[in-house]
Amino acid sequence: MNDTIYQRIESSAHFRELVDKRQRFAVILSIIMLVIYVGFILLIAFAPGWLGTPLHAGTSVTRGIPIGIGVIVISFVLTGVYVWRANSEFDRLTHAVIREVNV
Repeated sequence: MNDTIYQRIESSAHFRELVDKRQRFAVILSIIMLVIYVGFILLIAFAPGWLGTPLHAGTSVTRGIPIGIGVIVISFVLTGVYVWRANSEFDRLTHAVIREVNV
């Protein structure tokens, strides 16, 4: 019985659309985060003096601190974007697959 359900799910156009869209979106977000993170690491490796420069005279806060915090914040924002899309479009497609298979 489960094999029949699995076959119906795999042959569903909504399921293929869900898998394609979710996979493409996850890859795009992963590439964005990878570029940001690798860029930050390359700055650390090749421009430590620039990162270590204070933001303005008389402060101990360097350029690297807000940039590092920015990397963390961007990761949370991208996670939020994924969750928002998963709770809207991807859930809609999931429900369409379930309705299609249960009919």
